[in-house]
Amino acid sequence: MTDQTREEPRIENRQAQAYAAIKSLATMEELGTVLPALHPQVRDWLAQRGVKPTGAPFFKYNVIDMERQLEVEVGWPIPTLLDGDERVLVGELPSGRYAVAVHHGHPDGLIDAVRALLDWADAQGLAWDTTTVPEGDQWGCRLETYLTDSPDMDTWDTELAFRLLG
Repeated sequence: MTDQTREEPRIENRQAQAYAAIKSLATMEELGTVLPALHPQVRDWLAQRGVKPTGAPFFKYNVIDMERQLEVEVGWPIPTLLDGDERVLVGELPSGRYAVAVHHGHPDGLIDAVRALLDWADAQGLAWDTTTVPEGDQWGCRLETYLTDSPDMDTWDTELAFRLLG
């Protein structure tokens, strides 16, 4: 694995974005193997409807409990809302202020990258759009977007974008 670097975090105002996804429950150990298999399923579902994704695939973490399960949506941004079905849901990523950072390197380094982004936001006095529920921490929007399509995971760029309160 090569050295991993991170860009300085920033605050970004984002517009609402339509997306299609498959919702799944997974443990931390399952994330790297089970969930990536869902991205092609969503892409194929879109292709059957003649819809081309407008950006890179992502994980949207809805509820996080590191000790148990995480509720995650595996999806793609799309140009406009359309009807989902029993397998694929269609929704809208919310507009608002996000704390954003890009991690360069293998996804194994994302835990440290997330920790660094959380620490940076805390040092800035920023508050997350999150609520604690019995299942864990429920996020207004917490995205992990895969900007690089390469078999060499050491060269990947992954954007972290977590919605802020207000």
